[in-house]
Formats: sequence, structure tokens, C-alpha cells
Amino acid sequence: DPTAGDPGAALSRTGPAERQLLDALTWGPAVGTLPQDPDAPMARAARSLVAAGLLVRQDEAHVVLPRAVALTLREGRLHRHPAPEPPAVESAVLDQEVVDAAVGGRAGDLLVLVTEVIDRWGVRPPRVLRSGGLAVRDLARLATHLEVDRDEAAWLLETALAAGLVAADGGGPRGDAEAAWVPTTAADEWLAAAPGERWAALATAWWSMAAAPSLATSGDAGRVSALSVHTSYPLGRVRRHDALTALATLPPGSAPTLDGLTELLRWRHPLRTARAADLGPGLEVVAREAEWAGVTGRGALGGPGRAVVGGDPPTVAAGHMEPLVPPAVDHVLLQADLTAVAPGRLDGPARSLLHVVSDVESRGGASVHRFSEASVRRALDLGWSADRVLAELAEASRTGVPQPLDYLVRDVARRHGQARVGACSAYLRSDDPALLDRIERDRALGMLQWRRVAPTVLVSPVPAPTVVDLLREEQYGPLVEGGDGGLRVAPTTARRTSPRPPSPVRVSTVDEEVARQVVAQLRRGEASRPRADRDEGAEHGGHGPTPGGSATGGRGAEGSAATAGGRTADPVVVASVLHEAVADGVPVRIGYADDAGGVGWHLVRPLAVEAGRLRAGVGDGDARRTFLLHRITGVSPAG
Repeated sequence: DPTAGDPGAALSRTGPAERQLLDALTWGPAVGTLPQDPDAPMARAARSLVAAGLLVRQDEAHVVLPRAVALTLREGRLHRHPAPEPPAVESAVLDQEVVDAAVGGRAGDLLVLVTEVIDRWGVRPPRVLRSGGLAVRDLARLATHLEVDRDEAAWLLETALAAGLVAADGGGPRGDAEAAWVPTTAADEWLAAAPGERWAALATAWWSMAAAPSLATSGDAGRVSALSVHTSYPLGRVRRHDALTALATLPPGSAPTLDGLTELLRWRHPLRTARAADLGPGLEVVAREAEWAGVTGRGALGGPGRAVVGGDPPTVAAGHMEPLVPPAVDHVLLQADLTAVAPGRLDGPARSLLHVVSDVESRGGASVHRFSEASVRRALDLGWSADRVLAELAEASRTGVPQPLDYLVRDVARRHGQARVGACSAYLRSDDPALLDRIERDRALGMLQWRRVAPTVLVSPVPAPTVVDLLREEQYGPLVEGGDGGLRVAPTTARRTSPRPPSPVRVSTVDEEVARQVVAQLRRGEASRPRADRDEGAEHGGHGPTPGGSATGGRGAEGSAATAGGRTADPVVVASVLHEAVADGVPVRIGYADDAGGVGWHLVRPLAVEAGRLRAGVGDGDARRTFLLHRITGVSPAG
């Protein structure tokens, strides 16, 4: 045992091959993988070191360098290059006012983009995928509408979801509507708040959310949908906090290079960053999202962002941001080329008006809105008249309504509404208008609520079978027409069905005496069980087996796992807990349903959660196994 004494004597007898293997493990990682060929030089060297007690065999393919041997090889040092002082970070120094101005401009753009998402999804919400999340086509369509790339669009949606501004609507009260992504009631309160408060809500949500929006667009994690539980990646949140906290330690206005920030992170978190071979792509994503969120500007941390990173209340961050956001405007400048120029960020009634009657042609400090037949018709479809459209535009404009725009609105309104669509449940037509006059005025048929749409046609909101029955009761003798306009002939034979064999199930009542006998028999069976079995069953909720056994009684084990011993059975929570376990590298116990319907509990070490599957090591060995997420009935801590 190398920990029982000084391994220096054994080290002095090692050969070149053994020394080469030890040098590779000295500064970590301390676990080495052996070659598959047992006659390879490194394989022979490993066997020699294991025999000498300088290495410990973990399994047939791995060896571990003991701590005492490693300290001897390191000559008592814990780090190869001790650095008690932080490294000098290469960075550009900017004026803090310039940084805050860039941060305020980006915050204004963020408010406009999120408002566009709320307005668009409030009218045309996209559907929720059966597996959860947003379809790739809907994400691409939104990115095109916002004139941003798919990466930023996915980030906007995940941030809005974390802030509670959008959510999945499960449909109507009876489930008759398709589930869709729609704005929440909190979105209306958010729209009415001050710009600083609106930005603080989004920035705080981004800072604390566990979602990694880049997983939905990078393709590295397989097919991951935006707004789904599969975008949860707690390690991304840790990297976000580490990077911006390290940036906050630099002087105000410092904009470090990516390499400089990487070295600072390695110095601040040597053990954590030692597991990551390359921090570059992760830090690039953090820097990009921080710019989108208005936390940094030109690579430096802004004043409001410093409050968010420092953990100050959202009201403090909102107070810092409020004077930096460019003020909104409530007017536009109508042009003769059928455009309207907004000299700033639109807000209030002017934004709502332009959203209805025009389309955004270009964004920026001064957005341009284009009027067209389609946009004007969109306002008329809502029931607006031409006079109302022109009056609203005249009130919102500082330049009056140009003549070309007036002509466009009135020309579209003149051709609008010539065809009308309505709904009815039944119609009555006759070549005799006098007969229809009598039917329309018949008080006995008043419940049919007739409406004359033509001299020879009446319509009713009452279903057609009821209309026919009432007309026949009043001796009008109507005929029934089919969907093709032809007469519907009633069948001459009565309705029949195919014969069925008699049911083998017999139903009988259970009186009070039979119920007492059944209960007494169950109690006697419970009392006859060994006491150890009863205690063990009670420990696990009294509904199923111990971890590692088979469940009986259907979903009993799953129901107990949802409430007892810290276990959870909610599918969304199960996926989140497994993602956390993968990131933290901790073992958990999972309940897994087999093909026969039983539930067995397994101690696993989660390695990856992807494509609806969990890859994990099972037990104390190195065996790997794949579990289907929809069969996992519960998860609990390993302890």
C-alpha cells in the first residue's frame, strides 16, 4: 500500500517506460486508460507499477495513481505552476459612458424585439410540438420577421419564457383547441412597465435561467427544439456566472480579449476548468448573449449589468438602466412614398397603430414602416373604416396624411367587404316567396330565428333536423336536401348491427357481509407477512417493492415515489433532475418500468441525457446502459 509508507524507494526502481506512464498521470487526470493489446509497452509498464504498489487497478481497462504517490512525484506541490496572484489580462479600456451608451441602445432594441414577439404570438401563436418545444420552421419564420439570426431568436424566446412572458397554452377548457405558445397575462403588465423595469426583468431572467438556447441551433446536441426541456444545461449557467463574475473584478470599462478572460477563469477556477479541454466556444456564447441582454457593451460590463451580476435587487438594476434607454416616441412622419418613419423607439398608441396598418421595412435607430394594400386590408378586417384609419394616422403623424396614402386607404376600403361570410345551421329555400313570408311570420316557428338572405332563401341558427321536425309539425311538408343540393332519400329498412357473442363478465352486487369477509381476509394476509418485510414495504411508501425489486399493483410505486423520500415522478422535473445530475456528476436512483409493467429501482451514474434517452453507468462497475426517459417513473437522490 503506497499510502502506508514512503513510495520513494519503489519509485527509484522504475524503468523508463514506467516513469513515462507515471509522468503522464502526475499532474492529472489521475486515471489512465490501458491499451487493448496486453503486450503493448504501456500495458506491461502498468502491470509492473500495479505489482509495485505505485498504481491501483480500477478495472481491467483503467488504472489510478494514488494520492501519496502523486504528492511524492510532485515533490509536495499541489499545482504545477503556483500563481498566487491573478494573471495580467489583456484588455482594452473604454470610457464607461461609452459603454453605458452602447448598453442602453442594446436594451432599447431588446425591448422592441420582445414586444414584437408578444404582438405576433398574441395574434398567430405557433403550436407546441407533441414532444414539447417549438418547431424549427416556426423559429425560422420568427427570425425572418424580426430580422435576426436563428441563434438570437432562440435566445429571445428562452429569455422570454424564463421571464414568464410566454408559455405553452394547453388549449380550451375541454381540450378542443390545439396547444400553442402564447403570451401570458404577465406580458400585459410587462408592456405597461417602465423601460428600465422591463429590461431588468429580462436581464435577471437570463442571468438565472438554466436553459442554453445555443443547443437548439448548434446541432452539437442532436435534434433539440427551442423552448423544450432538452435545452436545460446547468453547466452553461455556471459558465455564464463564472465569466461575468470574473469580468466584474476588472476595472470599469475593461473589455478583455477572449483569451485573456479564459486565462482569468482558469486561475479563478482551476479544478472546474481542468475538466474542460477548451473554454473558447463556451465563452463566445456567454459574451454574445451578454451583448444581446444589454449586460455588456463593446465587450465591457455596463453599470446596470454590474448590478445584475452583483446580485442587487432588480429595482436597483432598473434604476441604473432607466436613464440609459433611449426615450420612446409617440409619433411618426408620414411620407408620400407610402412609408412612415419613426424617429426612435415607438411606444404607446402609435406603436399599436403602426403594428396594425403597416409592416416594418427596416429597423434601427429610426424604423421605417411600409403601407400596402395587404396592411390596410388587415385593419379593415378588424372592422375599422377608412375614415377611422385616416383619422388615427393623422393624429399619430407630425406631417399630416399624404394624398397617395389617402387614395390607397379609400381605394382598398371601396373594394373591401363586397363579399360577406356568415354561419348558419340550416337553410330553407322555396320558389314561392309568399310561402317564405308566411313561414317567417309564423309565431309557432319563432324559435327558429329566421333571417332572410334572399327573396327565396331563409337561414336559421337552429340545427337542420330540428328545423325539419318543426316544419312538419306545422304541416308545411318540407323536403331534406343533401350537401350536394340533391334530395336526401330516407332508407326504407330499419337500422341493424352485427350480432355479438354474450359477454362473459357477470356483474353481481357485494353486500355488507361479503365486504367484511374480504377485508378480514386481507388483514389476515398482511398479519402473516414477516415483520421485516412489512417494515421494508412501509419504508418505501407501502405501495411497491424496495429499490431493486419489481412493483405490483400498477402505478402504486410511481405514486409513492412522487411524494416519499424526496422522489419525484413529474416528467419535466425528472428530466431537469437528470440534467443536473449529469452536470454535477452525482449518482441517483431511478424507478424504471420494464416490459411487464413492473417498476424496478436502479442506482445509476447519469452520463448524458439526449434524444429522449438516459445513458448512465449502473452499479459499482463500469457497465453502461441506456434508459428510455418515458419509462422512468421517478428519481431520488442516491443518499
